Amino acid sequence: MSPHQAGLRHLTAQSGGRALPLIALYPTDAPEQPQALGPYTVRAAADAPVRAGVHPVVLISHGNNGSPLTHRDTATYLARHGFVVLLPEHVGNSRSDTSLDGTIERLRVRPQQVHDAFAALQHDDELGAHVDPHWRAIVGHSIGACTALAAAGGAPVNTPFDTPLEAPRRLEVTHTPGLRALVLLAPAAGWFMPPASLHEVTVPVLLLRGEADTVTPAFHADIIRDALPPNAPLHEEVVPGAGHFSFQTPFPPALVSPAFPPAHDPPGFDRATYHGQLNRQIAAFLEPLQRPYI
Repeated sequence: MSPHQAGLRHLTAQSGGRALPLIALYPTDAPEQPQALGPYTVRAAADAPVRAGVHPVVLISHGNNGSPLTHRDTATYLARHGFVVLLPEHVGNSRSDTSLDGTIERLRVRPQQVHDAFAALQHDDELGAHVDPHWRAIVGHSIGACTALAAAGGAPVNTPFDTPLEAPRRLEVTHTPGLRALVLLAPAAGWFMPPASLHEVTVPVLLLRGEADTVTPAFHADIIRDALPPNAPLHEEVVPGAGHFSFQTPFPPALVSPAFPPAHDPPGFDRATYHGQLNRQIAAFLEPLQRPYI
């Protein structure tokens, strides 16, 4: 049984001169109701009062040209267990705006948007007084994991895939203060191949990858493992039978079709059952009063 209910509030951050849409989920005592958000439904109390106290903050960074709502169940689970959860829809690299797809600019913009999303939450009239600016974490899926690593001090470089006519060079990205932990789901890590690119990332890392992931196979985890400094606690697990998209909340039946790969898993993998385990594992890892994998 969850200790709290989940509240839901829409926010907007300003990032790079553009509006960055945010959904905030947070602990509340108000009763939840189904909230329709496009093709998805989230059980939460809209604009309900925040539960008293100061809460740790978790931001979830979605994958390439994706949607933050593909991690809606993880977000509501964390909110019910005492976290304020931010879901940004990355401008330029989301389902509704793909203008930065395949460019190195998305590698710069995404960490900046993470920084600006945390700042917008901190200054929100309703939520700001209830969030801890010194306890922040990021959960990132696919390129969202690259975003998390960059925000935590990583130094990505462009690759021939992004800029075939340019030599690799370090990209200047915005780092986020107050980060305490990272959760990397099926991480895309090709931008961190050079030595020392992750030497400034010293927070605990939980890395989960799918055994049957053909989008970001095992060598991406190898890159992260080899690039992190010795003092960065890393807990890595291979999820048997999981694919690249198995870390996303199961999709509504209306979105399940052969033409939509994110809704499908390798044969024999039960995404719905796994997500109960996944959400519990992330919450246990992030719980600031516990000593999980450090």
